[in-house]
Amino acid sequence: MERPYFTVVMPSYKVERYLEKAVECVRGQTCTDWELLIVEDCSPDRTGKIAEQLAAADSRIRVIRHKQNKGASEARNTGIREAAGQYIWFMDPDDTAESDLLERVKASFEEHPAKLAVFGHVEEYFDKDGNLSYSHIITLEKNHFADKEKLHEYVMHMERETVYGYPWNKVYSVDYIREKELRFETMSLNEDIVFNIEYCMDIDSLNTLDYAPYHYAKRMEGSLTTKFVPDYYELHRRRIAMLYDQQKYWGRDTEEVRSILGSLYGRYILSALERNCDKRAKMGRRERKAFCKEVFGDPLFRRLIPPAAARDSRMLALALKCMKRRSVFLCTSFGRAVHIVRTYFPMVYSKVKSER
Repeated sequence: MERPYFTVVMPSYKVERYLEKAVECVRGQTCTDWELLIVEDCSPDRTGKIAEQLAAADSRIRVIRHKQNKGASEARNTGIREAAGQYIWFMDPDDTAESDLLERVKASFEEHPAKLAVFGHVEEYFDKDGNLSYSHIITLEKNHFADKEKLHEYVMHMERETVYGYPWNKVYSVDYIREKELRFETMSLNEDIVFNIEYCMDIDSLNTLDYAPYHYAKRMEGSLTTKFVPDYYELHRRRIAMLYDQQKYWGRDTEEVRSILGSLYGRYILSALERNCDKRAKMGRRERKAFCKEVFGDPLFRRLIPPAAARDSRMLALALKCMKRRSVFLCTSFGRAVHIVRTYFPMVYSKVKSER
């Protein structure tokens, strides 16, 4: 059989409400040269049954069932192992996409062969009743990077625009993934950015599309962002450290890089300060103060926070001032204030956060 151009991998767990619509987005693509692998991750609801029904209606769809629940990372790894396509796209089953996404990505690769293509997306915020509250579009400029120095510089721009970490706004080379023996780690957060950092470490080409065809659903209830992650700070510190190590590997340990990474690091510290106020953190005032002191003494903090600069967020700019002063009182108070807003005014919180 001729190798399909695209393999679409859709990890599926407890998505009986959304799966059919997501699959229809793939079936409706104007580019028809694809296969779809629905990796059914031992879901307790009707996800598996719906997947089988959809596969019966289209020979390009295949259902791969896990015998036990392994999580999204292992579901994607299963997709990588089973993929027959030249390129792979990881689509989440509770999101949607425009019908010409694959066609435009293919045209980009045909014009400029590359290891990776990245496109924009629309963040769609749904309230607890499932109603669309507002949207936030993130777009890129059309470009082809074959010069490594410019490519490396652009990676930092992607991270700053919060598009580097996602897997669903990218199309990857299957052969390159296998050549580098890359896999998604199983983590409670940030497995996607870890994969992307490792994938991009030595790539020599990148295409960006000035197009936002992917609709990323952010739901106030039941999404990962509403769950409490005990090791939130440690995971995000690792993210910043990996990004910094990548830039140093590329010979880009500059004041500008440290300023950008410092502002991102500051955002995660602020989020950690807020989460420390959650009753599930089981942290009293003394523990929250001790957390601040430990962060202030971290060599990564001392390297990145002093040059950090908030671009257009007044809230982050104020938080960074508190951090640069290494004021335990100001930082813990700021975290408490943000926690109150997040708890009682979640939509206001998400809007402010989306503006970054």
